[in-house]
Amino acid sequence: MSLKTAGTVLTRTLWTRGNRTPPAPRSSKMSGLSSTCGGSGSEPRQPPGRGEAQEQSWGANAAPTAREPPHRCASREQKPPKEHAGAAGVRRRSYTSTAAPADLRSYFWTRYNDTKRLVHDLIPPGACNLLNSSTIYANNEVDLSEVDIYGFDYDYTLALYSNSLNTLIYNTARSFLIEHFKYPEGIRKYDYNPNFAVRGLHYDIQKGLLMKIDAFHYIQPGTVYRGLSPVPDEQVLELFGGTFHIPLQQDSGFYGKGPKVKQFMDIFSIPEMTLLAVANDFFLTNDIEYDPVHLFKDVSEAIGMVHLKGYMYKWIMQDLDKFILRGEETEAVLRRLVSHGKKLFLITNSPFSFVDKGMTHMVGKDWRDFFDVVIVQADKPHFFTDCIKPFRRLDGNGDLRWEKIKSLDKGQIYKQGNLFDFLRLTGWRGSRVLYFGDHLYSDLADLMLRHGWRTAALVPELEQETRVVSTSRYSLNLTWLQALTGLMERLQTYRDPESKQILEEWQKEREELRVMTKNMFNPQFGSIFRTCHNPTYFSRRLCRFSDVYMASLSCLLNYDLSYIFYPRRTPLQHEAPLWMDQLCTGCMKTPFLEEMSHIR
Repeated sequence: MSLKTAGTVLTRTLWTRGNRTPPAPRSSKMSGLSSTCGGSGSEPRQPPGRGEAQEQSWGANAAPTAREPPHRCASREQKPPKEHAGAAGVRRRSYTSTAAPADLRSYFWTRYNDTKRLVHDLIPPGACNLLNSSTIYANNEVDLSEVDIYGFDYDYTLALYSNSLNTLIYNTARSFLIEHFKYPEGIRKYDYNPNFAVRGLHYDIQKGLLMKIDAFHYIQPGTVYRGLSPVPDEQVLELFGGTFHIPLQQDSGFYGKGPKVKQFMDIFSIPEMTLLAVANDFFLTNDIEYDPVHLFKDVSEAIGMVHLKGYMYKWIMQDLDKFILRGEETEAVLRRLVSHGKKLFLITNSPFSFVDKGMTHMVGKDWRDFFDVVIVQADKPHFFTDCIKPFRRLDGNGDLRWEKIKSLDKGQIYKQGNLFDFLRLTGWRGSRVLYFGDHLYSDLADLMLRHGWRTAALVPELEQETRVVSTSRYSLNLTWLQALTGLMERLQTYRDPESKQILEEWQKEREELRVMTKNMFNPQFGSIFRTCHNPTYFSRRLCRFSDVYMASLSCLLNYDLSYIFYPRRTPLQHEAPLWMDQLCTGCMKTPFLEEMSHIR
């Protein structure tokens, strides 16, 4: 079935649901320009003040609505239409006129109410239960039968951690900030709020602002925070020179670490963002002058001390059951891959003693038998870009051996090294390799862009996001938001004061709907994948650096190892035959030529 035919069938089905006669097929002799026009499947009601009518068949890619506004088709002579075979005796007519409706207020609100009723009819029963958080989503086509080698990061890939770990990281870093850096004791009164920040946010180091940026480098209004308080949009415009745009030279660098703006990309960064907001808030609420740049450096160093001093490793090793989640699923994935003859390797920045303890807990003492190569303290992302550090071998006690490494052998533990020696010693290159990691920059970017490996991103937030998207409240709000936007786009050509007033009312409702949908994910920053309508900067990087992405490694258990992941063909703006707002408002994306002629 062609795309045009599918669009025709979908339009006819939707309008049949709405108890209207479906539109007749478009005549093959109709002018190409007239494809932007539409008519009614049955004789429509006319808005007041409509002028003389002429007959014309409806286009297949435009559905009728009550009180269709006047429009003029392309000025090309057309033959009288044939009657539709499925509706004998029914004449299909459309009316064109340059006259505007006499009662615009009634006309606008009739269109509004008809559209809103249609929105409820468009959502089929059970549609909210279609999403499954165990799904693997494809950005690029991946054939698992062509993948022979599977590689893994450790933290938040093989090992998933509970939220209580972030609480400990925050509390300990807060203590370092007070005791080591001599910050005010009053900061200690701020407890950790796990629901304040989300992954992928940007932080303006000089201004002390935490904010959400979309794929086009624009700040999402309403998501800029100084401390724990939102910054009004008007003040944001003042701070950034009258625009919400963040210039490329000021934005974070390739690895999210720019001189002026930093992007927080890994899950471990959530307590760091919260501590930054807390420290800023303390100085602001107590009217204490401070330097945001030094504050950022001190908080970053306090968080770093938690990792460098080994506190995090110590906590997890002392209570593996509390901090490590779903270890049995990790074992099941590894066992399945090995049983199908796949080669496995591990490249992690964590030390061997920590990895050994966790893997023994999840998989058993023989966990190294699953892996053909194990590399610890790899210093990613430099492991993927530098060719300076050689590989070193560790003995069974984790002590360093100093012999030259001529091969990477199964059962051995290696430290540091670099990817260039790894490729030379293993010969594992190109799309035969699929590597899993949670950090888009440190784990995946260089592997995809420089070396052509397949990459898989672990995004634990998918579980919560799919739960929200699957609710009937979200589906209804989003569908009505799209429909209302389409209705506003369709009727914006009316420039009289009364019409403008109604459109302003609708714009306020549209903004309220945007806030409602955002707050369902996170009251401060919303979804990690979406701004109001654009993808987030995080989402853009996710699509760029990962072939597939999933909530957890266990999602692999739902697929055969010869499965082919096909990305959905998401319509581009210029190629979509039918968008939701078009279906709801009965118009094509491009406004009619007559109504837009004054613009040109």
